[in-house]
Amino acid sequence: QVQLVESGGGLVPAGGSLRLSCAASGTIFSANPMHWYRQAPGRQRELVATITTGDRTSYTDSVKGRFTISRDNARNTVYLQMNSLKPEDTAVYYCCYSLWGIDYWGQGTQVTVSA
Repeated sequence: QVQLVESGGGLVPAGGSLRLSCAASGTIFSANPMHWYRQAPGRQRELVATITTGDRTSYTDSVKGRFTISRDNARNTVYLQMNSLKPEDTAVYYCCYSLWGIDYWGQGTQVTVSA
């Protein structure tokens, strides 16, 4: 019912910026929250940012002030603007959308930050 496709990852030096995009299709309600997660090698998947009704946002402490989540409801797309990137931000980044108790995930996009 829902398909998510992430893009925008890549290799960037420390201090650089990237903007990730997640295009959603299927049954999408703008009132439902959307999330960005990341998973680094050997580590558990971590919630990075969430955007909810009224464009309220929340972030994990390690990215506050550096990352910004936003959404374009007309395009069913959520973004993650990442600035001042650090090597520890290196991970596969996934977007996630929950609908009627089911979590839908994209395939992920690799972000690599070189020291």
